[in-house]
Amino acid sequence: MKVCTNDIWEEFSLPLKKFIRNRVSNDQDVDDILQEVFLKIHNNVDSLMNENKINAWVFRITRNTIVDYYRTKASFEFVEMPDNLMIEDDEDLSFNSEMATCLKKMIDGLPEKYKEAVLLTEYQNLTIKEISEKTGLSISGAKSRVQRGKKILKRMLLGCCHLEFDRLGNIIEYTHRSSECPYCKETRP
Repeated sequence: MKVCTNDIWEEFSLPLKKFIRNRVSNDQDVDDILQEVFLKIHNNVDSLMNENKINAWVFRITRNTIVDYYRTKASFEFVEMPDNLMIEDDEDLSFNSEMATCLKKMIDGLPEKYKEAVLLTEYQNLTIKEISEKTGLSISGAKSRVQRGKKILKRMLLGCCHLEFDRLGNIIEYTHRSSECPYCKETRP
């Protein structure tokens, strides 16, 4: 069964408007954001791979659109983002926890020199210059090691999982390609 934007509107327009209104105070902005959300839904409904997760997909789009609204507004004036915006539901927390566990195992599975480079950049937030100094590599050598480590990690991840991304490159959905993935099988129920 194909999902229709009109059906999504019927089911979600009122709950989404309430969700947005709880996070944005200006009623005009609420309506604009709701319109933007449904434009994004309409333009991307064909990319929805699992219709059973439509609720999470729609609310993720809505949350991201509200974040975009505050980012745009913040570039013109000081705006504090509301605390309740980034609260994740149980499904998001479970997803993030599972992906974090899987990625950590993949990083641990990298050859030691690449594992160190990825950990130093991604977890310790060191610059290439700092990694160069710490490891005794040239700057170009440190940069190459980080890039190679990330490339291997990406290949491992894409070999294990099919990923869906939003327009900003954030993972919004994933499915395991195989039950035999040595990195993720222990994280699945």
